[in-house]
Amino acid sequence: MKILTRDVPPRAVWALEQAGVHPLLARLYASRGVATSDELDDGLPRLLPPTLLKGAREAAVLLADAIAADKRLCIVADYDCDGATACTVAVRGLRLLGARHVGYMVPDRVADGYGLTPPIARRVKDTGADLLITVDNGIASVDGVAAANALGLQVLVTDHHLPGAELPAAAVIVNPNQPGCEFESKSIAGVGVMFYVLLALRAELRARGAFETAAQPKLDALLPLVALGTVADVVKLDANNRRLVAQGLKRIRAGALPCGLSALFTVAARKAQVATTFDLGFALGPRINAAGRLADMTLGIECLLTDDAARGDELARTLDGINRERREIEGDMREQALQIAESLFDAGDAPPPAICVFDPDFHEGVVGIVAARIKDKLHRPTFVFAASQAPGKEHELKGSGRSIPGFHLRDALDLVAKRHPGVLLRFGGHAMAAGCTVAEEHLDTFEQALGQVAQEWLDAATLLRRLYTDGPLAPEYLRPDLVDTLHHVVWGQGFAPPVFSEEVEIVSQRLVGEKHLAIRLKHQGQPVDGIWFGHTEPLPARVKIAFRLDADEWQGVRRVRFLVEGAEL
Repeated sequence: MKILTRDVPPRAVWALEQAGVHPLLARLYASRGVATSDELDDGLPRLLPPTLLKGAREAAVLLADAIAADKRLCIVADYDCDGATACTVAVRGLRLLGARHVGYMVPDRVADGYGLTPPIARRVKDTGADLLITVDNGIASVDGVAAANALGLQVLVTDHHLPGAELPAAAVIVNPNQPGCEFESKSIAGVGVMFYVLLALRAELRARGAFETAAQPKLDALLPLVALGTVADVVKLDANNRRLVAQGLKRIRAGALPCGLSALFTVAARKAQVATTFDLGFALGPRINAAGRLADMTLGIECLLTDDAARGDELARTLDGINRERREIEGDMREQALQIAESLFDAGDAPPPAICVFDPDFHEGVVGIVAARIKDKLHRPTFVFAASQAPGKEHELKGSGRSIPGFHLRDALDLVAKRHPGVLLRFGGHAMAAGCTVAEEHLDTFEQALGQVAQEWLDAATLLRRLYTDGPLAPEYLRPDLVDTLHHVVWGQGFAPPVFSEEVEIVSQRLVGEKHLAIRLKHQGQPVDGIWFGHTEPLPARVKIAFRLDADEWQGVRRVRFLVEGAEL
């Protein structure tokens, strides 16, 4: 591993400090591309206007007409946390704005696969719906939209994924990544797109005289859900996304959140009053996602949708139980998958340029998580496959992949498909995460083809793990109150949480729970405790480490400790 320090533009630091930003925060913000304090203004008026989002105005007219005609609306969701929150925001928001008949449907991960398919369109029609609205999916559902049209359904697609060569023939498409859209936040999550559609709908209804500005429904009650879905989907936290998340966190901390969301904080042993992006991404998000991986995402949506506190508590406990089961399955699979991956190369040698792992006993609901764990450990593009559980498709393998910087996974799959027609039955995704389906008999061909692409695209520099940090930390910043200040900031994908680095002296070290290294060190002469989770190898007496700041409490006294992220050995 190579520990590097981010560049810090001095002019930006100076401008931020002059605007009253704390010197440490000014340095952190400047190194992440913030040039002026205006970019740190997270007020609602600073949000990009819905008028910039292509299709939002047309969607508002379509929905306003449907509400006026008392039509039946059906949301078709996705089975991850972004899809669940987007569905909840759609149902809650449309009801707030006057829709009387709003239902929803979630595809089954195994039986239906991803997106709006012709059979799902038929099921929506059978509910008596007039208008079908997709959230967090639909931009690739050419056949599903065509089937819905043939059944006499109107279709509104709201999505944020990259479109393919052909767009679906929906009545309206709202997607910042569709051709001709000038909305700057291309990385907005699916839940954010739906929230923007509701903002446009409210403006349309206001223009029609449905309500006065002072008496209009308050959509800001939906922002805690927008924040959860945005963080959980690991989209880039550009300025607009950071504002959405910050506004959601403010309401969560103030206690203005749905009772099911509050119950999720409780079962996760987190405090909503001091909620952070870490809580949303690593405590609440996984509990919602677990429903889509192992059970039915309806459980997650109902938890977020209910206004009955007892029901919210019951559903949150159910989701927590499913997540515990997910962790057990994932833990077993991870150990087994790592053994298979490490058997692909001799001890002491570098791993191959790409990793493919399959076992008949793997569960397809957690292959993506396991792929991410192997990628993190070996620093190689990784695919993990499981046998399909869909009826009649027992000989198909469903794979989920995770990548490293410099290797565009979706483009790599595209090249494999061109070089080996028929090997990939289906594929899609992004630069860092993608999925595909192959026939079991073609797995070896896929593994060799992916390895060949990785061999061509990846060089030694790319294959070396790099950890970018914020450099040394002045000793006067080792204060619990400053740790709290840092935790309060909206950090996440594309706006990385602070990681510092410098050479320290290791005073003592011991294993905790057989898998974590607890250390006592001297940081610029000051004694500090630290822990390296998931690491068991001892450190040399002097070593350059990368670390995050945390505060723990012992006998009523709060102290700063280091959470070690890596070391240059």
